[in-house]
Amino acid sequence: MKKIILSVLVTALAAANVFANPALTKPIANPDLVFEETGGLVVVEAEHFFKQEKSDVRAWYLTAGDKQTGLKPDHDPNHSATASGAAYLEILPDTRKNHGEKLITGENFINQPGKMAIISYKVHINTPGRYYVWCRVYPTGTEDNGLHVGIDGTWPESGQRLQFGGKKQWMWDSRQRTEKVHTGVRGLLFLEVEKAGEHTISFSMREDGFEFDQWLMTTDKDFKAPKGFAAIPVSKTKSGKAPAAFKISAAPAPATPVAGKTKANPTMTDAMKNIQSQLNVIPNSNPCFSP
Repeated sequence: MKKIILSVLVTALAAANVFANPALTKPIANPDLVFEETGGLVVVEAEHFFKQEKSDVRAWYLTAGDKQTGLKPDHDPNHSATASGAAYLEILPDTRKNHGEKLITGENFINQPGKMAIISYKVHINTPGRYYVWCRVYPTGTEDNGLHVGIDGTWPESGQRLQFGGKKQWMWDSRQRTEKVHTGVRGLLFLEVEKAGEHTISFSMREDGFEFDQWLMTTDKDFKAPKGFAAIPVSKTKSGKAPAAFKISAAPAPATPVAGKTKANPTMTDAMKNIQSQLNVIPNSNPCFSP
């Protein structure tokens, strides 16, 4: 009898864990939110998706300040203090963070795009063409760094197997994993936008534990993104209103000393200021990323 009670208790606790804080899987953006491409560039916060689907096994969860999932296993601390808008998404639960842990296809890994944990965004494209996809991510393990991207319900080969090789810091990159180069090849990751107008951009899980802060599409094959800590101001909206940034509740990263002085906010680089001055974009409202 005791064994039966214990078994029921363990099952109940496991179920409670799987469905911890389900509200954090819901969109914080309204369905009318559409971001607008300008000058061949559109930049979007990961948490500004308008729809999540196929999330019964794994789901994207919001982490923002004190809004934490409580979901286990999750091997990572809260990184929202250095995330753009003080918030990011993570695919949870995370049961495989390295090669030593068991790979279970359809649970903690899926090589087919559009099958698990899909989030979608609306963008208005003024300039049709080939758009290279970049993401700002926080890889914490060798098996927490893969994703897929698609457009208008399709998942082209050129959007499959996004791969990010850095570890334990926010970073920008645009690489596609190939059979020969598992760390990914720059310049192969893109979406073809054939017509101007509104399009839906979607990301789906490849590996659980993936942490996602921002994404962008650019027509510039030689685009140079800020490194590490630096976010990019988000694009203006064609319709709807983007949600406000969250408040930072964790301690921000320490300031970087420059020539004997302390620079209070080392996140708005000259490259970012250049992007902001040249394009019609809205600066991120997170004070951590003010100039």
